[in-house]
Amino acid sequence: MYEKLEMWIDGEWCQGSDGAGEDVVNPATEEVIGHLPHASSADLDRALDAADRGFKVWRAMSAYDRANIIYKAGALIRERADDIGRTLTLEQGKVLAEGKGEVLVAADIFQWYAEEGRRAYGRIIPSRIPGSRQMVIREPVGPVAAFTPWNFPAVTPARKIAGALGSGCSCIIKASEETPGTTIAMARALADAGLPPGVLNVVFGVPDTISRHLIASPVIRKVTFTGSTPVGKHLTRLAADGMKRTTMELGGHAPVVVFDDVDVDKVAAVAAAGKFRNAGQVCVSPTRFFVHEKVYSAFVQKFTEKAAALQLGNGLDAGSTMGPLANRRRVEAVDGFVTDARDHGARVTTGGERVGNQGYFYAPTVLADVPDSARIMSEEPFGPLAPMQPWSNFDDMIEKANGLPFGLAAYAFTTSTEKATLISDALETGLVGVNHCAISFAETPFGGVKESGYGHEGGIEGLDAYLTSKFVTQLSA
Repeated sequence: MYEKLEMWIDGEWCQGSDGAGEDVVNPATEEVIGHLPHASSADLDRALDAADRGFKVWRAMSAYDRANIIYKAGALIRERADDIGRTLTLEQGKVLAEGKGEVLVAADIFQWYAEEGRRAYGRIIPSRIPGSRQMVIREPVGPVAAFTPWNFPAVTPARKIAGALGSGCSCIIKASEETPGTTIAMARALADAGLPPGVLNVVFGVPDTISRHLIASPVIRKVTFTGSTPVGKHLTRLAADGMKRTTMELGGHAPVVVFDDVDVDKVAAVAAAGKFRNAGQVCVSPTRFFVHEKVYSAFVQKFTEKAAALQLGNGLDAGSTMGPLANRRRVEAVDGFVTDARDHGARVTTGGERVGNQGYFYAPTVLADVPDSARIMSEEPFGPLAPMQPWSNFDDMIEKANGLPFGLAAYAFTTSTEKATLISDALETGLVGVNHCAISFAETPFGGVKESGYGHEGGIEGLDAYLTSKFVTQLSA
């Protein structure tokens, strides 16, 4: 039932030429579910050559014809959502409803970019020179190297692949070695939709080895990465040597501001659903809860009830509402945050421990009265942890909310339009959700500020990331 693990280079499915590889593990059972091939240097050179040739073919096609292929691939992904969603849950752990839902969002992304790629318009600029025409033409930047993490194995690769292909670029993607099957399944849909050889190539291997090899090549003209801030900085430095364009979607530590005028039951339910989605392994996960002192006790109680009611279990089981963490590293990291918070005086109102001795399960955890000195208030936990603090002074609270070097997402809950506008203007983030946590769609820009990166995926901004502007001025002979 799990996807056959292969690489896709120059339109052919293949194993690595030197036999290297690694096992893929189901985080719910710790069982090996597949063996993933790694690309050798020769394999990477073959992929680079294919992307170079594929780019020439792809950019020469009309936007109309490119769109038909990308749109068909999206339709195939949608048709195969049950199977791809199961693959996603097997390798990543999130519950099956979330896994299938993510695959359907990925299908939306492919079909949206198929349509938007037809509208990569240039413009005519009125000229001050009689008899001349001034034109701005939008052109694809060139072959793209894309690197994606394990937490969203469908949506994140889809954003990068569809954005690149929609603009007329070719792409080499190195998806996460821990969750490769979902990307492979989407690549099969593109192959079945008629994508020309070399336009998309899928490779795997030791991350730093792959990234250094691809980024150093003069073939690559654009680098796009989603992951941690330290790795993003490293890849940016590598790209700078070749003056390659980059898009960096990096870590966050989203503040959540709860005002005293809210319906506590309703907001606690919405915020808890956002917090524990994918076991909190989301770069835009609501993370630092700043709750007005007038509703603080009631909010902590209701939020704790919502967290405690979650059914932790294998994502394939019908009754599960939260799956395991993706790997053993996350269990150790999350437990370290809880221990540190306790040591600094925080109260654990529910959870705070690993569950069972098989699989990477950690209980949904609520931490009340967390002091600023606890690590979790300054470091992204990337897990099912919700630290909470009361506030009374707006300016002091905003200083804390904006006080970290991150600026990806933020959330606020209020029934006042005036307060909603005030908090939206005050928060220093690329994304703000007021009274809900749904801040990412195919048609909307997604990206951060400060050390959460730069550039956007999604929306017209996401297509623009793969385009360059050429100015042409033409004088009548």
